[in-house]
Amino acid sequence: ILSLVSHVTQVSPFHNKGVKKLRDVSCDFGSSKYYALCGFGGILSCGLTHTAVVPLDLVKCRLQVDPDKYKSIGNGFSVTVREDGVRGLAKGWAPTFIGYSMQGLCKFGFYEVFKIFYSDLLGEENTYMWRTSLYLAASASAEFFADMALAPMEAVKVRIQTQPGYANTLRQCVPKMYAEEGLWAFYKGVVPLWMRQIPYTMMKFACFERTVEMLYKYVVPKPRSECSKSEQLVVTFVAGYIAGVFCAIVSHPADSVVSVLNKEKGSTAVQVLKKLGPKGVWKGLVARIIMIGTLTALQWFIYDSVKVYFRLPRPPPPEMPESLKKKLGLTE
Repeated sequence: ILSLVSHVTQVSPFHNKGVKKLRDVSCDFGSSKYYALCGFGGILSCGLTHTAVVPLDLVKCRLQVDPDKYKSIGNGFSVTVREDGVRGLAKGWAPTFIGYSMQGLCKFGFYEVFKIFYSDLLGEENTYMWRTSLYLAASASAEFFADMALAPMEAVKVRIQTQPGYANTLRQCVPKMYAEEGLWAFYKGVVPLWMRQIPYTMMKFACFERTVEMLYKYVVPKPRSECSKSEQLVVTFVAGYIAGVFCAIVSHPADSVVSVLNKEKGSTAVQVLKKLGPKGVWKGLVARIIMIGTLTALQWFIYDSVKVYFRLPRPPPPEMPESLKKKLGLTE
């Protein structure tokens, strides 16, 4: 990874297309500072948003692992408050904040790295023609590493939230899990995490990128260059929410497996999948659509706001290169 980052920080003229020598940017597109600040934006966007929706996430997890006790979203909230008090809704906030901050660092930071790396391999014309595939490949590559960073804290979070009485805090849970199951306790959910998060992230980034492109082309009444920063951020939020709805649907079955797997000792992903059945894997989908739609919109909004605040290069939506227009006979 470090050698890859070193390679892509040697910015070529192609990487600067659309952001050439702009006076209002603080660094070069694809520089080390650019990647570092993108990673920081990822920490804020994922860490803060996932922590903010811990109560909804807790109820969603309990709906998945104990549907007999928690009948619906509303019932889940009332049962939790009745048994644990209002503070019970915040269970798992610490591992959530730490885990998703690390995931955000890798997800957004490495996405920028891989996007430039793959576009460099493809060349300008192929990058435009295969841009959706490039978004999918770059986001999948980034998420592979992001989930390794997330897995330990995700396991701790689910154990705290779905096993009442097991542990109430991060400091109680980590040593107890390690004593009972060893290091494997923190990584046994990494494969289901890949199953859940890689399709989710591929949809999140590819759908967002193409939705932004279409919004500026068909909905926004003026070019992006004429929009104010606040207007651009509104487009970012709308595109993020649309992407989030699709993300939730694509990744929900694997999310159900992860929740049950981290609750039950000694289970495998295949065993859990058989136990849940075709209907069981879709339990809690409505709650997750609400949560992930809002999360994804806020994440993109925060991430783009960080880019605006630190004056990072923000290339406009891709346009067909002149060389390709000539080949296709689209120029006079």
